[in-house]
Amino acid sequence: MSDIYNAAEIVLDQAVRLKDKIALIHSGGTMSYGEFMSLVNRSANAFSALGIGRGDRVGLMLKDSPLYCAAFLGLVKAGAVAIPLNPRLPVANYVSIFTAASLSLVVAEREHAAMLSEAQHLNATRMLASFGDGETLERLVVDAPEGFTAAPTHRNDPAFWLFSSGTTGSPKGIIHSHASCADGGKLLREVIGADEHAVVLHTSKLFFTYSLDNAFLGPINIGAATVLNESWPEPEQIVEQAAKYRPSVVFSVPTFYRRLLNLGAESLAPLRKVTHFYSAGERLPDAIALAWREAVGREIHSCYGMSESHTNALACFPGRQPLGATGLPLPGVEVRLLDTAGQAVGTGEPGVMWIRHPSLALGYDNPQTSAKAFSDGWFCTGDLFIRNGEGYYYHQGRADELLRIAGQWVKPAEVEEVVLADARLREAACVVVPDKDGFDRLALFVVGADPGEAKSIAEARCENGLPQYSRPKWISEVGELPRTPTGKIQRFRLRELLLGQISK
Repeated sequence: MSDIYNAAEIVLDQAVRLKDKIALIHSGGTMSYGEFMSLVNRSANAFSALGIGRGDRVGLMLKDSPLYCAAFLGLVKAGAVAIPLNPRLPVANYVSIFTAASLSLVVAEREHAAMLSEAQHLNATRMLASFGDGETLERLVVDAPEGFTAAPTHRNDPAFWLFSSGTTGSPKGIIHSHASCADGGKLLREVIGADEHAVVLHTSKLFFTYSLDNAFLGPINIGAATVLNESWPEPEQIVEQAAKYRPSVVFSVPTFYRRLLNLGAESLAPLRKVTHFYSAGERLPDAIALAWREAVGREIHSCYGMSESHTNALACFPGRQPLGATGLPLPGVEVRLLDTAGQAVGTGEPGVMWIRHPSLALGYDNPQTSAKAFSDGWFCTGDLFIRNGEGYYYHQGRADELLRIAGQWVKPAEVEEVVLADARLREAACVVVPDKDGFDRLALFVVGADPGEAKSIAEARCENGLPQYSRPKWISEVGELPRTPTGKIQRFRLRELLLGQISK
């Protein structure tokens, strides 16, 4: 039996059989599986003509489009390594990313050239525009031949890198294999039972792991159709697309579901025909889940994954969504909850989640960082969970945010849940901050529907709904919470904000 294993070949395995079926829905119309397979092959030839070969790493900072999807799989098919790049990072991060990845080439929209110039010059990285005048990827692909023989790669050869979203600091390079790449669509296949008749609509960008899996590699892997948005979609646009394309599955994040709810129940009528809604990126507040059920008549199901696992690790199955639950382990995923001494915790007790996952990354680009998080096939997520008697896992925040006050465990997630039960508060984030004496205390940041009222509302909610030891020492109203481009709250920035105020 041959040990040759090329993920692009596997992901596109159904393309010949489905050559006339729609694969991609985009601003220019639709693209069939046959047309997409041709575009992937021509992309692979275009990169090969540029001297890109096995193991070469190529950054992609393109709008979500057929060319982006074809470039990604074309690189994988050629044996190179595709690296999606987030266009909303601080400029300084690109210098470290270019250096860490030793990029042979970066393909980017012209609008990003100035932002990437420092990283390009310091690393002497070759740049190629995606569209426009002169030499561009688009022109090279148009002129490239359609036939391409996949590189003889193996299961554990690198296929793509991801850079973490930066919720806890600088992004880390995460190396994924061809086996991981080919596993795309785990939730679609094993949880929803979706097939080639599915239509997927999503609200996040493809450089975000959540969408790379569930809205690109996953749908293509099962022969479904997926809707691409070149720009960051607005709620009104998603409703229009739901009416036009009649998706069966919608993937979004809690903040976007809240924005959709702000349109009003009548405006959400096209979404009532969607069969499955999923949410990830951060914990779905109960208030949003209940409001969505009331407005749309459907449940938002939670799922949980990370850049290190590529595909989802936990999810709630259709018709089985306990309020507040993150989910159950997907088939083939093993989960442990451990305390600070590395011992398993009991039912209802908080523990740090370790996972063993079929599509787990090979590791980080930094071996020392890898050694701290990857061990004997297991990965430490750094996230805190409890497991109930029925086996459901409930996300409790980051492990470094759990603290004990007066002998009692205090969980920031519970504080957030209590204050967000009041509809006058739009968002809340509770973080652990040391006081002047070095003792860890809770700090709560809230965003109100009406500016100027959020702090007093939150104070009343905490006083009436929390035991004294769980109440935040500091409550601050802010205009908005700092977030990564993928929508996750940057809690470390909130800590920095308060520490700066305390030190004055």
